[in-house]
Amino acid sequence: MPMYDYKCLDCGKESLIVVTLKEHAAGGIVCPACGSKKLQQLFSPFIAHTTKKS
Repeated sequence: MPMYDYKCLDCGKESLIVVTLKEHAAGGIVCPACGSKKLQQLFSPFIAHTTKKS
């Protein structure tokens, strides 16, 4: 499942949250610290892992 970085606009805590694509599209994600639904998605870099060596 994909992981997304979020920052809570109420308590200020940044969290890495694992959600399904359906949950992410629906926007029903809550802050694990305070339960608020006022979250802002943070953009972070990613690394693609492959099994083939070049």
